[in-house]
This record gives sequence, structure tokens and C-alpha cells, in this order.
Amino acid sequence: MAGRINDEDVKAVRDAVPIDAVVSEYLQLRNAGGGNLKGLCPFHDEKSPSFQVSPSKGLFHCFGCQEGGDTITFVMKVDHLSFSEAVERLAGQAGITLRYEEGGYNPTHQRGERIRLVEAHKIAAQFYVDQLESPEAEIGRAFLAERGFDQAAAQHFGVGYSPAGWDHLTRFLRGKGFSDKELILSGLSQDGRRGPIDRFRGRLMWPIRDIGGDVVGFGARRLRDDDNGPKYLNTPDTPIYKKSQVLYGIDLAKKEIAKSSRAVVVEGYTDVMACHLAGVPTAIATCGTAFGGDHIKILRRLLMDNGSARVIFTFDGDAAGQKAALRAFEDDQKFAAETYIAIAPDNMDPCELRLAKGDEAVADLVEPRTPLFEFALRQIVGRYDLETPAGRAAALDEAAPIVARIKNSASQHEVAVQLAGMLGILDTQFVVKRVAQLARWARERGGRGPAPAPAPGTRAGQVPGPQASGPARPFGGPALTLRNPVYTTERELLKLALQYPELVSPAFDAYGIDEFTAPPYAAVRQAILEAGGAEQGVHDPQAYLVAVREAAPDDQVRAMVTELAVEAIHRRTVDEAYAGEQLVTVRKRAVDRRIHEVQGTLTRLGSGGDPQQLAAVQNELWVLQQYGQALREQGPGAL
Repeated sequence: MAGRINDEDVKAVRDAVPIDAVVSEYLQLRNAGGGNLKGLCPFHDEKSPSFQVSPSKGLFHCFGCQEGGDTITFVMKVDHLSFSEAVERLAGQAGITLRYEEGGYNPTHQRGERIRLVEAHKIAAQFYVDQLESPEAEIGRAFLAERGFDQAAAQHFGVGYSPAGWDHLTRFLRGKGFSDKELILSGLSQDGRRGPIDRFRGRLMWPIRDIGGDVVGFGARRLRDDDNGPKYLNTPDTPIYKKSQVLYGIDLAKKEIAKSSRAVVVEGYTDVMACHLAGVPTAIATCGTAFGGDHIKILRRLLMDNGSARVIFTFDGDAAGQKAALRAFEDDQKFAAETYIAIAPDNMDPCELRLAKGDEAVADLVEPRTPLFEFALRQIVGRYDLETPAGRAAALDEAAPIVARIKNSASQHEVAVQLAGMLGILDTQFVVKRVAQLARWARERGGRGPAPAPAPGTRAGQVPGPQASGPARPFGGPALTLRNPVYTTERELLKLALQYPELVSPAFDAYGIDEFTAPPYAAVRQAILEAGGAEQGVHDPQAYLVAVREAAPDDQVRAMVTELAVEAIHRRTVDEAYAGEQLVTVRKRAVDRRIHEVQGTLTRLGSGGDPQQLAAVQNELWVLQQYGQALREQGPGAL
């Protein structure tokens, strides 16, 4: 097993790879003010962005699900890697050679599992590309040419060819140091009678990349009549490849999808190629499975679900294509984006359309035409005889529940009116009431009502923060009521200590743990103390934040540290005067609490107590009162 990665190298990786550059590979980020960025959280479903990134601090935090951390933590969580695997991956991107405390430099066979499997796929992808130039691959080159793809197009998409022999790739990867176990686990090889053999043989190969650009699988197209396998053969599910969680072309399309707030979903690899080459760079496709919920999550993070976002599905006009469209409509309400369907003339797919009518026809095809809900309803209504009352009633019975699933009440009402028109029912209010009734019943059966209203004083879509008046999440005790000014000030002071340590040092480091009355804030104060104090942050802010997070006793406190390090300060101008106000306010309240305690002690001692003890308590009370007076009169000068 590889030794521990050298701490200096871990720090070098953190410093070398900006967190916003890494996060933006997975989701669209927008300005959140105060130097922060925001986007839709990749770790839970949400309608409005509560995921924030602080490039200056190298941290992220989600105010919805409380996930947070640094660049390494993000890569660990989003790609399900171990710490060492995440560091190795980022080090590879930054060109940093890692040192290990035991055993020197990391031998190849000691790399983390995911890193090894991704590396095997990267080598395999280049192997297939090289094979496409071989005489044997003439049939593959002819297939591409017949569909309008030249050598440059094949290179752009990394299309390759798998030799027809039993174990060409397997032997090649063995020569690169990969074990038989790794080859089977990767899905590149499979068990044969005499050991591993190639999974893909004599086929045209498309590399399937994740949103970060790593090759994680392949799609293989049959070329020969004597190949008894399926027309398309995909990589099986592996530790790095889940077909329901990848979209072909997403690595090429993601920036344009985020920029234009538009995505085009097509059905095949050649359709993606045709669209991109025809000037539609937002095209992506599923990999051997129907478009579903996990695919929607990927797109939503790129689209940010703003009001102008568009998702256009292209399906064949045949029965299978119509069925696929209806399946897509099942998940339609998971988008805030508008969804449309585009069907090419003569039931041609984008690849065929480009060959027959050129690039302009493909670009024109994917212009939004028919809303997906309208298409779905017309497919349902078309199955009934609308000339008879019974036919119209039956069509309404099937279509109304579809409309009732539309969450937006205004949209639901509008579509219900359209449905009445499709059915030829003149009494539109009857249809509207029927749909509303079904929607109400569905909520009651599911035990769910409408979406909860925002907390008092919070705008819809606003990221929860200490200004919200509702209780915060539990933290090993009673709910932390953030309307309490004591907690608000303590929170501000800790945010200053983490984000602007130069404004509160060295005074802050003299503050006791008990000066923070909220248990989570006391825990953060303890972590800062164990990390060497806020003064450490003056010299190296990022290393200081890393040290504080590492000093946290558990994930809950660590999440709080990250949250406070990312959350905006409640003052447009953050300066020494504002920092001094928070320092004085927290200290004054601590002094007042102690005065109250000492006064209680005096009351308990009474006149019959030990004279020496009584004198000591009276002296402490006098000192505290004098100090409190000084704080009120001199402010930060009395600290």
C-alpha cells in the first residue's frame, strides 16, 4: 500500500488548482457578490442555487445540504474518490509529482483504484484511435465517410477502432502494467476460457467521457454481418461508469450549454457528431439507456434552471421515438427549464438530416418548436375518437392526470385550457376544475402539500443565512435561533476571524471558548485555537483555513467552519472599525454574563459568609464593572 502523501505536496496541489476552475467543470457558476460564486449544488436537488464557492479561500459550502470543504474535498465527494485518489488526480492536472512518506515516489501499481481505471481507459482510447488507421479498420473509416464524417471529425470526437482479434487490447494494457483484475474491473476485458479477452472486437469505438473530461467507458458499433452481438455494445457498469449517470458529448458541450442556457438531447453518438459539426455544440446523448432523473441532475447544474433555459429533445417520429418522448415527459417536471420536442421530416435523425439536407437543416431542426407537454398530450388524445362524448371523456381521464402533475399553478391552468381545446370541450372551466381536483388529490395521497413558504424575512430563492429568522439546523443540542442578536454577533466575529484574521488579531486569540455561547460557535473557536489562533491566518490565509478544518473534531464542526469561511459578512465595507465593534460586543456580553454570575454568588453568600471569600467576590465584581465601563467608553481600545 502506498505511503502517506507528503504534506507539502498536498498544500502545493491545493494552491495550484483553483477551486472555481475545478467546480466549474461540473456546474455553472455565477457571481454571488463579495468575491464568491454560486451554482446549483451537485450533492442534492434544489431549485435555487445555495452552493457557494470562495475562490480566494479555496473553499465551497452548500447552505442547503451543508456539504463543504476545499478543492480536494470537492473532488472526493463529486467523483467518489479517496483522499489520496483526489490528490493524485489534481496533481496530475497540475503537473505536480507527489512524494510519499513511506516508499518514496508512488509506484504505478500503487495508484488509487479510480485513478488506475481512468488511466487504463485513457490508454485504451488512444489505442483505438491508432487502430483506426490500420488496414483492418477500412470498414470503420468507410462507415464514418458514408455518414459524412472525415478524419478530422473522427479525431475531434476521439473515434477509434477495436481490432477483431481476441486479446489485442488486453495484451497491450498488460504491457503497460495493468493487472488482469484491473482489466476485468474496468470493463475493457472480460473472462475467456484461457484468461481475459477483449470486450470490444472489430467495432467502431466512441469514448464516453464524464463531465470532467475523463474517459470512463466506450460505445461500440457493430460493423460486420458475422458479428452476432448487439448493434451497439456499451461498457457495463463499473466503479467509474454508470450508464444512467453519463451523457455522451457532455465534456464538449458543457461550456456552451452553460453559456446559452440550452441543451439538445439526441439519441445516438453519430447524432451528437452531426449536430456539433452543423453548428449545434449543445448536443448530448444518453448511452444505451432512456433519458432519466440522473441525466436531468447533470443538465440542471449546467442550465441553472433560469427562466430562459431550454431543453430540446430530438426523437425519431416512429413509435419507438414517440415512446421515448413520452418517457422524457415523465421527468419533465424535474426541470424548471422549458422542454421542447423536435422531430425531423421523414423521421430522419440529425445524422441522416445532415447528409440529406445539410448543416442548416440540422440547426433549424433544433430550434424550439413544440412544447414537450403538448406533444405528450397530443399523443394521448390521438388514440381516442373525439367525435363521441365517450371518446372525449376517456381522453380527458387519461390526459388530465398528466396536466395535474405540472407544479406551477399558472402553467397548469394554461395547459388545462389547451387540453380542453384539443378535446373539443367547450366548457374549459370544467377541464380546469377537473385538473385542479386531481392535483389536490395527488398531494393528499402523497402526504405533501405545496412547497413550503420562505422563512419570514427571507426572499424566495434567497440562500439561508444568519439573517433568516427561522431556526438553524440542530447541532447536538437545542435549535440555534439566529434571530438572537447574541448568536448573530458571535457568528460575525467568527466569520471575521476566518475570513479577515488580520482585522481581529491579536485580540481575538485572547478570547476564551466560553465567550461563545452557541455550542457550534464554541466548537469553531476551539478549532481556531488548536490550529494556532487567528494570527496564523495573517501570514498564510489558505493554510490557516486548512489547519482550522483539520482541527475540527468531527464533520459537523468542519462543515460549520467551511460555512463561516464562505458566508458573506453583513457589512458592505469590512474594516477595522466593524471588526472592533464585533470584538467589543462579544466581550461586553461575556463580561455582563460574568457580572450576573458574581452578583448571584454575592447573594448566596449573604452577610454571614466567609469575610475573605466575600471580599474576593466583591473585588472581582468591582474589576468586572470597571472593565465593562471601559469597554463602553473606549471600545476596542479597552480590549
